[in-house]
Amino acid sequence: MVPSHAHHAIQIVLALDGCLAICGKDGWRESRGIVVRADAEHSFDCNGAPGVMVFVDPESSEGAWLSGSLRQDITIVPDTRLDSIVPELRAFAEQPDETQDIAALVRGCVQGLRPGLAPTRRFDSRVTTVLNAIRESDDLRMSLDKAADMACLSPTRFAHLFRDQVGLPFSRYMLWRKLTRAMVAIASERTIAAAAHAADFADAAHLTRTFYQMVGMAPSALMRGDFVEIASPFNTLPQGSEERQSARPTK
Repeated sequence: MVPSHAHHAIQIVLALDGCLAICGKDGWRESRGIVVRADAEHSFDCNGAPGVMVFVDPESSEGAWLSGSLRQDITIVPDTRLDSIVPELRAFAEQPDETQDIAALVRGCVQGLRPGLAPTRRFDSRVTTVLNAIRESDDLRMSLDKAADMACLSPTRFAHLFRDQVGLPFSRYMLWRKLTRAMVAIASERTIAAAAHAADFADAAHLTRTFYQMVGMAPSALMRGDFVEIASPFNTLPQGSEERQSARPTK
């Protein structure tokens, strides 16, 4: 069982066989598929069932589009939608080398949860300026004062605007971006200490604590399998107003 945690990503968990259990404010529920809203506290138990987990950046076009259908922190996916999504994911899990386009598979999985065209989402241009700077920089130690100066706003005004647009405080967002960078770094560095350094964490202990708080497990769990890096499977927004993101099915 993964203990209670919260992270700044929309989380999709689909059981390929059997059911999984998810716990939020309303207690435990079982289902073949669930979607957890960004920043919602939750815990889950896969019940030994093989499954697929996808994290979707809420600043992406598909993330904003999917968020529009989430009326609760935890949404149970109807069986009718799962029946059109799970077979392809099961085929990938059984024969991963036969899948030519993993990005298309991930994109189809996400879009199958909410039919229709993804809308264009635009941030306030001042927030876009800061998000682009964070995305393009190798340094993830940007302060609130520096971000506010970049947006030509006072720190207080920018902090309110950023939280309203993005959904969480600036400092928390920066910590999340560092954590996602650490996830990628673990694949190449292969040690927690090296990944912590690459992602601007103070040390391995700081990375491990943050990982537990946001993902509910130790970062070493990522070292148990093989990594496959793919290009972003989602549409980018006009004027560079979308953060880069990646999502990868895992068994």
